[in-house]
Amino acid sequence: MSWAVEEWKEGLSPRVLQKIHELESQVDKLKKERQQRQYQLESLEAAFQKQKQKVESEKNESAILKRENQSLMELCDNLEKAKQKISHDLQVKESQVNIQSGQLNSSRKDIERLEQELKR
Repeated sequence: MSWAVEEWKEGLSPRVLQKIHELESQVDKLKKERQQRQYQLESLEAAFQKQKQKVESEKNESAILKRENQSLMELCDNLEKAKQKISHDLQVKESQVNIQSGQLNSSRKDIERLEQELKR
């Protein structure tokens, strides 16, 4: 079969045959180069798609972390408010204890005084 492909070259001058051979070699070289570039293009496209997915995944993770961070900040704010309320309540109760302690001491003194009067 290759003889049929080569048949059209019969009768051509050696110079023309040399030029045809050079052109055919150049065509083969260009075909190989084209295949290599196509492979490179496909590899780059695959790498690009992989990076694109990675970026999308990182964006999603970032959004999740932002929501989680916001939730934690709100929780911290709520805990801080609760701490302040508890601290305030503690101060109020300590103040009440101090007042009642003073009243108790005063009542004890009154009882002692009254007991002294009763003894007389």
